[in-house]
Amino acid sequence: MKAVKANVLYDGNKKQNNVYVCFEGNTITEVTETKPYGEIIGEGVITPAFIDPHSHIGLDRAGEPPYESEANDKLDSMLPLARAIDGVYMDDHAFTESVESNVLYSVVLPGSGNILGGMGSLIRNFEKNTKDAFVRDIGVKMALGYNPRSTTEWKGTRPTTRMGVAAIIRENFLSAQKAANLMNNGKKTIDEIDPKTEFFIKLINGEYKIMCHLHKEDDALFLMSLVDQFGIKPIINHGMDFHSEKIFEEIKKRDLSLVYGPLDSHPYKVELKHETWRNAELVKNSGVRFALISDHPVILQRNLFLTTRHFMRFGASKEQCISYVSSRPAQILGLDNLGTIEPGKLASFSIWNKDPFELDAYPAMVFGEGKLVYSE
Repeated sequence: MKAVKANVLYDGNKKQNNVYVCFEGNTITEVTETKPYGEIIGEGVITPAFIDPHSHIGLDRAGEPPYESEANDKLDSMLPLARAIDGVYMDDHAFTESVESNVLYSVVLPGSGNILGGMGSLIRNFEKNTKDAFVRDIGVKMALGYNPRSTTEWKGTRPTTRMGVAAIIRENFLSAQKAANLMNNGKKTIDEIDPKTEFFIKLINGEYKIMCHLHKEDDALFLMSLVDQFGIKPIINHGMDFHSEKIFEEIKKRDLSLVYGPLDSHPYKVELKHETWRNAELVKNSGVRFALISDHPVILQRNLFLTTRHFMRFGASKEQCISYVSSRPAQILGLDNLGTIEPGKLASFSIWNKDPFELDAYPAMVFGEGKLVYSE
């Protein structure tokens, strides 16, 4: 058994002082005020590993030209069988900087140039190859708004308007609904269903999460019409143009989650004309379940934690801010063994040289599933 002393422990939900975090192998075994037997290998302020629920790290890579990006395949607007993990290069230098900044887990998603871009993958940032880095598939990337209608020069069936995007999505859901009805009535078997329709049946049945890119409130309302019609349970990604209380009421009514961001990026298109860091106050006070994202490389993943300062401006506590990048994304993504520091969870955490909310703070030791993966 190994142990580290937390002069201050932000465990992902609350704050504790002068406790010991004990772990064996890759698992936390105890958090105790009593000094344990065994080696004390570090001391300082401890936080859980940060989790980025929306990024393109390893697809859009540091120091490499845009034409080598793996984020969007231009084959067709609907690519249900694509998987982000198949395009990731783990030698992206950004992984090193993320680990140094305590961002140890990423959901890597295809880009938003396609309506359905493929399956997003949860990966360990601290591993050296995709076999060891891959944890599991998280959910399919769907895109609404400007992006999927801006790629008409790409191959396949491409919409030129938002209503075209909506029509293609509805057509696929309706086809899946009808196919499911035929199977339920014994008139077809699963072997007679084409792979794309089968995929949409799984979306309706909730077998896969839908990570839905959108910014505008009207696009969110369209998504919620799909929720009402087909019973899907998407996770809203971005929402950076949300600027009214009404939209949050609609989201809350359907018990949907939001992964919000990227804060601190330039609003470079018309659908972001209401974007401002001040919208963080609405998000914080909405009662909607949310976590923060980097959308790396839109903002660098190493700066994910810095975006919590906007919520502090509007009264969020330090404990709440830590949760926005640890326990909240774990809860939203269904990661039962990550997000907090408590017995039974994976031993993924950092020992900081001082309170991480101080400007000159940094992780002095970083542990990924019980292994020391970085030390200053």
